[in-house]
Amino acid sequence: MLGLPDHVTACLFDLDGVLTQTARVHNAAWTETFDSFLRVRATATGEPYRPFDPGDDYNRYVDGRPRADGVRTFLSSRGIALPEGAPDDPPGAETVHGLGNRKNIVLLERLRTGGVDVYPGSVAYLEAVAAAGLRRAVVSASANCREVVAAAGLEHLLEVRVDGLVARAEGLRGKPHADTFLAAARQLGVVPAQAVVFEDALAGVAAGRAGGFGYVIGVDRVGQADELRAQGADIVVRDLGDLLDAEIRG
Repeated sequence: MLGLPDHVTACLFDLDGVLTQTARVHNAAWTETFDSFLRVRATATGEPYRPFDPGDDYNRYVDGRPRADGVRTFLSSRGIALPEGAPDDPPGAETVHGLGNRKNIVLLERLRTGGVDVYPGSVAYLEAVAAAGLRRAVVSASANCREVVAAAGLEHLLEVRVDGLVARAEGLRGKPHADTFLAAARQLGVVPAQAVVFEDALAGVAAGRAGGFGYVIGVDRVGQADELRAQGADIVVRDLGDLLDAEIRG
């Protein structure tokens, strides 16, 4: 009924791009933030202005990563290094954390004005998983995970939350490291081999594979099925609803 191997007893869901349609909002917020930064830098240095690519740059360097890691990874791809700063840096600070906090302000404003949309097929799947008695966790790099889950009306379907705030408090490394998924499995009382990871981000699929989880499902929202498989996805679907009544292959 759920398209999962028999040994799976727990499901670990990424949030943005898997359950909710906030990935596009994150992408737009990153694009606005980085483009503003790159324009100012180009004017100051005389270098050509090359905007952030919401396709390739977002998927390679930002998607699925903790906010500060996304800043570092993208800027490194452009040969740019900023001081680290501190997590509470103001959004105008020219630091890694300052730029990340600038993005978060843009994101929260977009969420406030646009709301949170869910993927109906994914919600139907999550409800079916709950009805089947499987354990359920949300694992997200976002520090706004709690607010997004509440706004989407999914709180009653998710037993455990491991997000950016939990990761910072517990010193967990972000995706592509497996730390956050492993922490969620521990909280649910299962070993990795009993759990399935659902991810749309390349870094998230890599984390699921690195953690030795029993099954990794890639969710292809942007036409990167081959890349998801290359990172270790056992299967790739377009939506979690596709798994309902699906047969396991391989």
